Amino acid sequence: MTLRERAAPPAAVDPKRAALAIWQPAYIGLGSNLDDPRTQVLAAVEKLRALPNTRVVAVSKLYGSKPFGPVKQGDFVNAVVGLLTQLDAPALLNEAKAIERALGRPEKYERWGPRVIDLDILVYGCEKRADPALTIPHPGIVERNWVLYPLADIAPSLDIPGVGRVADLKGSIAPEGLWTL
Repeated sequence: MTLRERAAPPAAVDPKRAALAIWQPAYIGLGSNLDDPRTQVLAAVEKLRALPNTRVVAVSKLYGSKPFGPVKQGDFVNAVVGLLTQLDAPALLNEAKAIERALGRPEKYERWGPRVIDLDILVYGCEKRADPALTIPHPGIVERNWVLYPLADIAPSLDIPGVGRVADLKGSIAPEGLWTL
C-alpha cells in the first residue's frame, strides 16, 4: 500500500470532509520588530503548535534582518515554520490571523511598517491561488532573503509551485542585511 493510499479516507466518508482529511505540507513565514521581537516570534511558533489538525514538523533558525520598504524602523526577527495540516488554505489563513490578533497585532497597520507579529502562508502543498485575501505561493518569496534563508534551513529541496526549488532560489539572492541569531 502506498503512502497516498494510506492517507486516503475511507470511501464511505463525505467527499467534502474527505478532502480535508489529507495532511498537507505548509510553510509559514514569521516576523516581528516590536515588543521583544524574538519573544513574539517564539510565541507565534508555540501558538502554531496548538492549532487544531496541525503539526509543526520543522522550525528554522531565527534570523535578524534589516527592514524592507520605505518606513524607518527597527530590525526584524524572522523564522519559517514547516507544518503538516488538515486545514485548508483559507482556514489556515484565518488561524494565522487569529494568532496575530492574540499577540497584539492591530487590524489596521502601515504597509511595510513595524509589526508586533506577521505570519504569512508562503507555500501550501502544491496549491497555486491568487485571491484578494490569499496568494499562494507568497508573491515576495523570490526577492526576500529573510524568507528564503530560513525556508532553506528546513526545506532546501522544496519545489515551490511555479517558482522553483528553494536551494536554487536562495543561491540567487545575497544574504545582505541578514544574520543568524
